[in-house]
Formats: sequence, structure tokens, C-alpha cells
Amino acid sequence: MVTRSGRLGIGIIGAGRVGPVLGAALGGAGHAIVGISTVSDAGRERADALLPRVPVLTVPEVVERAELVLLAVPAVELEGLVAGLASTGAWQPGQLVVHTAAEFGVGVLAPATAAGVIPLALHPAMAFTGTSLDLVRLRESWCAVTAPTPVLPIGQALVVEMGAEPLVIAEADRAAYADAIAAATQFAASIVTQAAGTLAGIGVDRPGSVLGPLVRSAVENALGAAGVADAGTIDAEAPEQ
Repeated sequence: MVTRSGRLGIGIIGAGRVGPVLGAALGGAGHAIVGISTVSDAGRERADALLPRVPVLTVPEVVERAELVLLAVPAVELEGLVAGLASTGAWQPGQLVVHTAAEFGVGVLAPATAAGVIPLALHPAMAFTGTSLDLVRLRESWCAVTAPTPVLPIGQALVVEMGAEPLVIAEADRAAYADAIAAATQFAASIVTQAAGTLAGIGVDRPGSVLGPLVRSAVENALGAAGVADAGTIDAEAPEQ
């Protein structure tokens, strides 16, 4: 399904905060975005902003036209979507199918895999806004990659093309990975919201301006401490490799 130039025709299912951003990143790497599906006005606005001139199509039309189908839908909808498309014979042998749900590996794509597709699970470890700001943040982020061993390099290459760093996560470890990502995201959001509310309550006009440098420095310090621990672990394990 790959064209002679190595570029792919990519179709996107879902125009939430993630799909249009990843589509824009892949389009910037030279791939052709052949269509995007969305049912909401907000999704159309995001698609128009990040993927101008890309047609809005139905889900079956996206799958029919694409060499790579990007499933950027909520995790709770993913299994039903994949199975539903399989039941209609929509999947094409040799087609790349990528989902972006943190908690799933490629097992959730089993109905599509049975039809001959190449399954990939890619999850950027970042909080999306659904705007062009995410394209900058993506270049500073890591992306979990889960795939069958023979096609793992394809997933890693797609991540690099989007500007992120690939992080290989085993199928059995996806749930733990998702728990870690959710804990970090939810903790940061709840603590900042609580602190901002407290400062506003004592009359601080711009609590975000006060908390921004503090939170960034605190997180950087924590990550620095974790980095020291990682380095020690790597050194200790090196002789066994």
C-alpha cells in the first residue's frame, strides 16, 4: 500500500483534539491527508484550522481512500468502531491502521488484523489542546509505540516523522503505561486548579502567572531527580546486556 515515494495517503477518523494535530504533523512530513471524518461542528472547525482543504468524509469513505487509517477516537469507542468496520468488509489487506488510545496495544485491532491490515498503537504522551500549539509540543514529547515486532520500525518511523521520540511499550504493559499517564495528567490538573482557586480567593488577580513558573520549575526538578535514578538503573543493568 506504500507509494513508490514512500509517502502515504492518510485518512483520519475523529476530529477531537488529537486527530487533526497528528494529521497536520504527518502532512508536514510529506504524507497526503486524504480525508477526515467528524460529526461535530467543533471537529469541523479543528479540521478547517489544522487541515485546510482536506475533505470531510464519512468513516467508510476515509477507510476506502486511505493507505493508513488513523483512529483518533475515545478509547471507549475504539473496539466497537474496529469491529463494526470489519463486519462490513471495510478493511483492506496491507492497510496500516493506527490507534491513539493509551490503554490499548494492538489487540484491540484484532478484527482489522484478521482482515489483513498492519496494526499499530501510537500514543503521544502529552496533553492536547487541539490547536497548532500542539505541533510545537509534539516535538518535545515521547510517543508510546506498540506493534508486532516485524512492523515496529514502521511505528517508530511515523513517530519520528511527527517530530516526537518513540518509546516502545510491550502489549502487556499498555494498561500500566496508561495508568501512569493518567495519574500524571490528572494530578497536575487538580493540584494547579486547587492552588489557583486558593490564590484567587485571597485576591491574587492572575494566579496563573504566579503558579506557572513555580509549577514548571517544580516539575523540572522532579523530572531531574527521576532522571538521576534512571541513569543509575541503566548503568547497573548495562553489564547484563
